[in-house]
Amino acid sequence: MTIGGWGWLIVLFPLAGCLVLSLGWRSFPGRTAGWLASATVFGSFVSSIGAFAALEGKSASHRLVVSRAFDYLHTAGVNVDMSIQVDPLSVFMALVVSGVSFLIHVYSVAYMGSDRGYARFFAYLNYFVFSMLLLVMAGNFVLLIVGWAFVGAASYLLISFWYRRGTATYAGIKAFVMNVIGDAGMVVGAFLMFRSTHALDYVHVFGATKHAFSVNDGTLVAACILFLVGAVAKSAQLPLHTWLPDAMEGPTPVSALIHAATMVTAGVYLIARLHPLFEQAPAAADVAAITGCATLVFAATVALVVTDLKRVIA
Repeated sequence: MTIGGWGWLIVLFPLAGCLVLSLGWRSFPGRTAGWLASATVFGSFVSSIGAFAALEGKSASHRLVVSRAFDYLHTAGVNVDMSIQVDPLSVFMALVVSGVSFLIHVYSVAYMGSDRGYARFFAYLNYFVFSMLLLVMAGNFVLLIVGWAFVGAASYLLISFWYRRGTATYAGIKAFVMNVIGDAGMVVGAFLMFRSTHALDYVHVFGATKHAFSVNDGTLVAACILFLVGAVAKSAQLPLHTWLPDAMEGPTPVSALIHAATMVTAGVYLIARLHPLFEQAPAAADVAAITGCATLVFAATVALVVTDLKRVIA
């Protein structure tokens, strides 16, 4: 199988599981829904291993593959396509996301066994994993933003899963609102890059950055800081951190999924993916470093006086 084929399988396995569970969730007896959802995520993990092995056999200069499915926007000389980018960074993140998510799925099979929303829970889990893998494998800013927004929506569904509890519903809404702030920053940042480079796919945008911008160019710094707003919201950094402790209102597997595998690592992935932009805008990179250090000190200080173990972990 081609490297691009492995990449598409990584994304499509959890999407298929989500669709099947959503359309027929009343039809699955016992714990069938849980094992089906776990199998689809395991399929993504195996596909990630396949993509890793395929890249391993390539030379360093050929370890970046862009696979395009179809064009979904072509106007004013701008072409936006449904494309994924398979490279060492995306495959590494896919291995982490799918591997840890599979373990959380398997744990949830028994943990959620007595819940009346059993199949619905696993449909949400599959949707979350699909959204995160779409974000990771995206080959352009449009697909990145779509995956980014989907992760925020999935986090709302999972955190407020026990919606009959007012605190859970409040926590889900709070997480969603905080993430929408980051989404807005992502959209405006992508627009600034598009206006200057006339491209939306990573390869062309990164290739044009050094020619379109001088070091610490005002537009580039502004775009990077706007992308940083998205990362800050998703990774619960200061000052958009307040949603994370409340996210513990969701089921324990949701807390594990958000903290260990996916959501809070999305911001780290974003900075790593956009490193060519931050290299050209060191002022924005300094802001990112200061934000991370401030959050580290603040969180460690708060943890000294908090008595709720789950909030300490958050």
